[in-house]
Amino acid sequence: MSRARDVVEVIARELADRAEDISVTERDGQETTHVELSTAGQDLGRMIGRQGRTAASIRVLAGLGAGLRDRRVVVDFVDGPQRAG
Repeated sequence: MSRARDVVEVIARELADRAEDISVTERDGQETTHVELSTAGQDLGRMIGRQGRTAASIRVLAGLGAGLRDRRVVVDFVDGPQRAG
């Protein structure tokens, strides 16, 4: 688990009405770390914010949390919890 993923999860759980519906997954590419934030529809709007400002802030903080200058962090927002399978 990376620091970028931790940052996204902490912020998302604080913003959400239903913190138990938050799911954060991570996968690493060669030069990019992809963090996927999944939540219920009513909380998705809070994660994105007006004109995407909250989403942009989460992305910046995730990048800073990663602390890696040679890796790029991408945060994707998904409606609905992830299902294993």
